[in-house]
Amino acid sequence: MSQLLIVDDEEAVCWALKKALTKLGHRVEVAASAEEAFQRAEKEPPEAIVLDVRLPGLDGLSALGRLKELSGDAPVIVVTAFGNLSTAVRAVEGGAFDYLAKPFDLDQALDTIARALKQRALAQAREEETSSEPAAVSPEEIIGASSAMQTVFKRIAMVAPRDACVLITGESGTGKELVARALHRYSTRRDRPFLPVHVAALNPNLVESELFGHVKGAFTGAAQAKPGLLSLADGGTVFLDELADIPLSVQVKLLRVLEHNEVTPVGSNQPSPLDIRILTATHQDLERKIAEGAFRHDLFFRLNVFQIHLPPLRQRRDDVVPLAEHFLRRLDARLLPLLPQTAEFLINQSWLGNVRELRNALEHAVIVARGGPLLPEHLPAASGIRATSPKDQLAAAVLNWLLDRIDSADGHAPANLYEELLSCVEPPMLEELMRRLQGNRVIASQWLGLNRATVRKKLTEYGLADVHRPAQKTADDDDE
Repeated sequence: MSQLLIVDDEEAVCWALKKALTKLGHRVEVAASAEEAFQRAEKEPPEAIVLDVRLPGLDGLSALGRLKELSGDAPVIVVTAFGNLSTAVRAVEGGAFDYLAKPFDLDQALDTIARALKQRALAQAREEETSSEPAAVSPEEIIGASSAMQTVFKRIAMVAPRDACVLITGESGTGKELVARALHRYSTRRDRPFLPVHVAALNPNLVESELFGHVKGAFTGAAQAKPGLLSLADGGTVFLDELADIPLSVQVKLLRVLEHNEVTPVGSNQPSPLDIRILTATHQDLERKIAEGAFRHDLFFRLNVFQIHLPPLRQRRDDVVPLAEHFLRRLDARLLPLLPQTAEFLINQSWLGNVRELRNALEHAVIVARGGPLLPEHLPAASGIRATSPKDQLAAAVLNWLLDRIDSADGHAPANLYEELLSCVEPPMLEELMRRLQGNRVIASQWLGLNRATVRKKLTEYGLADVHRPAQKTADDDDE
């Protein structure tokens, strides 16, 4: 039994948490403001605190430090309905135990509180190097209200202050460089250089020289010594985009940089000390590259200390309108707010090019709209620049996938293309179908034109056997 404090101005949230926690045997106090929370914590220090960010008067993040002082550094679980990267970072930097986005699952919240209480004896106050946000030039903000992006924000906040290598994965156009810039911006290296290197754009014959530098006379045309890109970022962060395109010969030298913190220019035997943090990104399957012998497994493990995956925009449709509004505020704020029909149109597009395609489409629309209301017909998807038929979009997606698969094979014959395509297409189709049919496999097999046993086998194969299953047994359940 523990003394807990819930700080939230939403009565329904307080009521639900208090009822559930009291039932578990805890003593629970409730405060509707930070000021009231200070009084309660001073009177009886809590052993754990659930703290909302948006409060009347002093906001939750500003109150976090004072509450930890009054409670003897009790773990604080920050919750908010307005989660963004800055909130996640400030919460973690302020010493929060965890970060939950509203609306949260009650069982998830109870589990988080239980973990906080269990680890309370080991919790340490995290001293801040600075209480303010980094005073660097602010790059583009990462926009996202979906649960998937909340996870991304949390993972950025967790790893940014550390020097660990981070591998950022995701389709082209999802914003991998923005994540890398955010990791640098919230790191201890924020005042040192951030150097993005697009490996695919480097001269294939000079990649080694470009990255590691060369001495005078190292090769024909090397009239003078030149420092490499890695050395130019000494003390800061290097972001290697399209990691899979690094030649094997260069991978060996990059591994040495990571293992010994030194770099040897082309044509020299004298290594120089180098202090950099390396972030990498790729949209390709590196594990498949390793199996094909095109990428070193030891380098992969050194670079993949911590991974952040960016989901495609089609899997986080809740972010489409916030992203569109963000871009329009920069392009032409007169077009805001978005008309309902325009917002609906944007949400229903597939955005195969992800956030980059959305931004480009809006730039096109701003030109066409000429300051007037932004209508669906102003967008390139509606003006014939790309097909809007779902069938055409699917055909284009399959073609893009096939071309990328062939390109990534590096001249080798790709294997099992058909099975690989099915493994990409079938899981989302089956999951969405089962959701719409509320888990009814009988109707699903009819819609798919497949035997029920085949549907059951595929659901099991893709780990979807228990997804959207009805609470009561159906006739199909009995057949199983």
